[in-house]
Amino acid sequence: MKRANHRVDVPAFRLLSGTGTLACARLKLRQGLSEERQRHVTSQTDASLVRSTGKSACATKTIQQSLDAHGRQIAYTATVSQSPRVPVSPIGPRPRFAKTRHFWFRLSEGRQVDDLWSQFMADARSSYGFYGKDVDWEEINAMPKWRRPFHIAKQFFWALLLKLSPVRRVLLFASLVLLVISGPKVHIAENIYFDFNGETAAALILLLLLSLELADRVVMKRDLEIAREIQSWLVPSRPPEVPGADIAFYTRPQNSVAGDYYDAFFPGKKREKLLVVIADVAGKSVPAALLMSTLQASLRTLANDTISLHDLVVGLNTYASAHSLDGRRFTTAMIAEYDIATRRMTYVNAGHNPPILRRKDGALEKLEVGGLPLGIEPDAAYETAAIQFEPGDALILYTDGVVEAFNDRGEEFGNNRWQDAIRALPEISAEQTLASLMRNVDRFVGATRQSDDITCLILRTPR
Repeated sequence: MKRANHRVDVPAFRLLSGTGTLACARLKLRQGLSEERQRHVTSQTDASLVRSTGKSACATKTIQQSLDAHGRQIAYTATVSQSPRVPVSPIGPRPRFAKTRHFWFRLSEGRQVDDLWSQFMADARSSYGFYGKDVDWEEINAMPKWRRPFHIAKQFFWALLLKLSPVRRVLLFASLVLLVISGPKVHIAENIYFDFNGETAAALILLLLLSLELADRVVMKRDLEIAREIQSWLVPSRPPEVPGADIAFYTRPQNSVAGDYYDAFFPGKKREKLLVVIADVAGKSVPAALLMSTLQASLRTLANDTISLHDLVVGLNTYASAHSLDGRRFTTAMIAEYDIATRRMTYVNAGHNPPILRRKDGALEKLEVGGLPLGIEPDAAYETAAIQFEPGDALILYTDGVVEAFNDRGEEFGNNRWQDAIRALPEISAEQTLASLMRNVDRFVGATRQSDDITCLILRTPR
């Protein structure tokens, strides 16, 4: 019987393994087989190729295998072409406590324990100061020392309780009562005790109270974020390009929104004079931010090429006095006009922290000429003054949040440290100057949460 020669080409395989990708596989069958037997060989060959993990670009195998009862030997050659190997890190077993670590990472946002403790201490000091405002410390200090702790705790409790709405006060009080009566056991008769267990109910009430407070906080925070975004539109996001001058500014709100205002813009189309402004509205957070927006609107409305700096300040004071609640919502401001051609600056200091002009030789000058803060007296008189910039000079404008920044011991940064930092400045750009000064402040306060906004504006005339 004549043996027929058949050749069967098996399509190329693309197989993924731990060491590479099998690009193609070709099986050459040179024995006469039935179609069924060819499929059998092909399936076994496929399984063998899948199990193999090729270690070079090309591997050739010759496999001798007996397939049927007649003992016929079928010789075939499998040629595997493999693309260059890309090292892949082996997938080992999942590390122990992976879920626990992932949970802790989500819970702490990846912060270290020291960072979490610093944040807790900052929050604790802030809460103590917030509730401590409602404590009558004069009455406490007049008591004997052994009575003070109880009365301090009592007044802090009422300060906390009165911050809640009436229904939430009732919920908090009910949970505390349940916790108190859940402790003792009452002996009624022999081997009979009455034990009221209200811890679960108290915990559920406290959880409900927490969820209500959290919902209010989230809604308020969302509104404040929107207000903060709107407020960011009222101040420049980047300094203007001024020929012969370098400008940088920075602000850090105490809350989501701030009462500090800064600006630097050309009031008219001529672009001959730059208006530089820094202001601080009395108060904090939302009320101060609303008044700041009115100041910005009135300033942008009044400023133009023709109005003098004196008339501009008088107009701002007139408007602010009409909306200051009888002088209770005043604004300190430093408003200056910088002439690009002559490098001469005319300014009015309306009760603001005096800006400091640092000369190139390290000498400091304070800009104090002006008048009352805006909004106190409608007929207040304002005086202007002028300074001449020289190459290498730097003007530092700031709000009181800078010098009143405090550390965890309650010590203020103060004017002396601020002036020493300014005096020690090297001859660098305005942005680098700003970064250097803020590093000095941050190094002093550490992680302590501040009670006021911090704003600083730098104007330098490079050599």
